[in-house]
Amino acid sequence: MSDTTAAPPMTPPPADDAPHLLVVDDDRRIRALLSRYLSGQGYRVTTAGTALEARARLRNLAFDLIILDVMMPGESGLEFASWQREESDVPILMLTARTDAADRVRGLETGVDDYLAKPFEPKELSLRIASILRRTAARAEPPPVATSVASVRFGAFTFNLERGDLRHADEIIRLTDRERFMLRLLANAAGEPVSREELAGESGGANNERTVDVQINRLRRKIETDPTNPHHLQTARGAGYRLMLDR
Repeated sequence: MSDTTAAPPMTPPPADDAPHLLVVDDDRRIRALLSRYLSGQGYRVTTAGTALEARARLRNLAFDLIILDVMMPGESGLEFASWQREESDVPILMLTARTDAADRVRGLETGVDDYLAKPFEPKELSLRIASILRRTAARAEPPPVATSVASVRFGAFTFNLERGDLRHADEIIRLTDRERFMLRLLANAAGEPVSREELAGESGGANNERTVDVQINRLRRKIETDPTNPHHLQTARGAGYRLMLDR
């Protein structure tokens, strides 16, 4: 065998405008594996081992997506996600143990956009990331269903279908990527029921009735005076949900 065997080709560095991901996990090995794999997929990747480190990264850098582990020493992933939702609507993909259904529900209630149970296939992670980033990019695009209006009103709220902005008077109401996606579908339906399956969208980890119900309840807390007796976002029994618009 020749001793001049060619070295394997090196993966080119990600482009300067490639999506920037923040991986937050206390396991050094997982951070290294995810960083190497996702960089090979063309993403820019920054890592943090604790919520404290993640906060420091967020002060100095802008990210397109946060990949967040639930179980971390000190501040947990759920606590960090809750704090982050008060600061921005950067999408969050949460990593959970397969048996921690309660953590997944609490994460969705907190406002994470999707979850992935450990152990997982790298390809599935890549598909989830691509799906979330597509939905994020669609924020500034026209709504998926043709409409003749740029915005809709319900009560004191105005929702701009093109930009995905929700306002209460002059105040901007923070929405997660999933909430914005669902509100667009509901607004485009103009009071007609939208099924849970449609509201689940492409998110394979979130396409079950319990998950959609959790996300709807969280959205209700933002737009309803009494979320337990909703006036705007109503349940259509056996059909899904409907958003009652002002005429």
